[in-house]
Amino acid sequence: MELTHFNNSGKARMVDVSVKEETRREAVAEGRITMKPSTLALVKQGAMGKGDVLGVAQVAGVMGAKRTWDLIPMCHPLLLTGVNLEFVIDDAGSAINIKAVVKTTGKTGVEMEALTAASVAALTIYDMCKAVDKGMTIEYIRLMAKSGGKSGDYVREDK
Repeated sequence: MELTHFNNSGKARMVDVSVKEETRREAVAEGRITMKPSTLALVKQGAMGKGDVLGVAQVAGVMGAKRTWDLIPMCHPLLLTGVNLEFVIDDAGSAINIKAVVKTTGKTGVEMEALTAASVAALTIYDMCKAVDKGMTIEYIRLMAKSGGKSGDYVREDK
């Protein structure tokens, strides 16, 4: 496999995608944040002092996806056509599972945007809950699936 993020001198570069065809692209990323059961109870009750934790995390995840190009040096600025985050409470694991789905029609994929959305959502949950639980753990930020583009589809096998 040829690495395309290096120029002839071995220096980092942004890949030239001008000759690529536009295709519909989608990426799904997931993450998880574990916390004390008492912290999770506050989130579920909407009783966290800073406000609606999952509502703010939803907006933060969307904003993160939109600003990925500003955070990751070699990412292209993309016109995203859709960003959605879902949060599933895992009472048994005392955790919140995060799923980010990002879509576009373009010349490059949205994997980094989906991963950033899940990461920023998890970081926002941490920020909003840290006053009562500094021991939270963010884990499993990972690409679950992607479609579109020259490299085709990918589905994570070790779910």
